[in-house]
Amino acid sequence: VAAWMTDTLQFLPPDLVKWYSATADSLVLSFFADERPLRGASGIADWRLCGRISRLIRSGRLVGLRGETLLLPPARARLSFRRVFLFGLGPQQLFDEHEYRETVRRIRDVVHRAGVSRYALQAPGRAVGRVAARRALELWLEAAADGYGAEVTMIEPLPGQREMAEALRARARS
Repeated sequence: VAAWMTDTLQFLPPDLVKWYSATADSLVLSFFADERPLRGASGIADWRLCGRISRLIRSGRLVGLRGETLLLPPARARLSFRRVFLFGLGPQQLFDEHEYRETVRRIRDVVHRAGVSRYALQAPGRAVGRVAARRALELWLEAAADGYGAEVTMIEPLPGQREMAEALRARARS
């Protein structure tokens, strides 16, 4: 666990069994408009929700467009989180560091306005490799200066967790 700016950060592997030990009360998922099937945390959650997210996509009620946001009703019987937030990222080829920053600001603003102070998420674009683990964390920390003060659990495979932890250590030394 590391405290930086106003956020407290911890890490969790993309392993459904481990998610049940998370202290977060909400799960934040993001996906691209052209990402099929869903990957990473979004794919795991969709599987655990028996394809509920995929059905929303197939029906056209959820597309993955940049700026799209959806709050799913509680699914505690299937996931250990009270709420699931879905954020569209638009097409993969347009996702760059600027879009990453904008998405992080939007996520942080939406969850803050919803009164959520503890949430888990896989950094936007990480599931498909659009941003490296270390850079994803560095950009997240830049956005953490907004003063919201959340407990954020980053869902990340172990190699990425190591990169992120090193980034935190480097910041602590400087």
